[in-house]
Amino acid sequence: MLQYEGSLWLSDGVRRWGGLDRVELLSQIGQTGSITAAAKAVGLSYKGAWDAVEAMNNLAGEPLVLRVTGGKGGGGATLTPRAERLIASFRSIESAHRLFVERLALLGEDVTDDIHLLRHLTMRTSARNQLAGVVDRVAKGAVNDSIAIRTTGGATLIATVTAESTAALALTPGRPVIALVKASWIMLGLPGGGRLSASNQLEGKVVRVHPGAVNTEVTVAIEGGGTMTSIVTRDSAQSLGLVEGMAVLAIFDAASVIVGVTD
Repeated sequence: MLQYEGSLWLSDGVRRWGGLDRVELLSQIGQTGSITAAAKAVGLSYKGAWDAVEAMNNLAGEPLVLRVTGGKGGGGATLTPRAERLIASFRSIESAHRLFVERLALLGEDVTDDIHLLRHLTMRTSARNQLAGVVDRVAKGAVNDSIAIRTTGGATLIATVTAESTAALALTPGRPVIALVKASWIMLGLPGGGRLSASNQLEGKVVRVHPGAVNTEVTVAIEGGGTMTSIVTRDSAQSLGLVEGMAVLAIFDAASVIVGVTD
């Protein structure tokens, strides 16, 4: 029998904003003014909390959480009015959703079995970078097509997909899409460092550097809005002198962009 478990997600038909866990993270940030405290309250690491915040900021197309610099504690985080409105809306919908699920449980075992099957058919992706946008233009080729995607933040990405995929996904100008790029596929370079053949060379600034034993995770705020995360070797990060606030290029080939649709 189905039971309510808080598995409610908010979407405007194009962008998926988040569910109970992420809304709770936003709520804790609003209450504590601290990513560290909010992460502890919801059982996440500091890194995991910032990963969730960056994903929400990207997919929302506008900031939901802002860093606050300075102050007695050296800085913190604050919610934007959009995030506060989102939390309030979620709480209102949550009670109605609970009644819906309880009613659904009364419809019989067949419906329950079908819902479990649909759960198995739901796709998840390991790609770290997921940027919402729309198709800007399509350049047809004999075998592959070049798809220009304008993200909600204003950046333009180029993806190479097969002609069959263009048709199957109905990729035409104005079509809402999600651009997926694995962090390990993104190289980092310095502006003016020479010519490169990669189709995507996005200018931005380093906003976070998370060194590991072998690799370093670097998050770059792209000009126009949004962030992208790259995984580079620790030696490469040191060689480039990567620090917060540094201007860099996020570099990746068009073939490294996976295009997905929500319907």
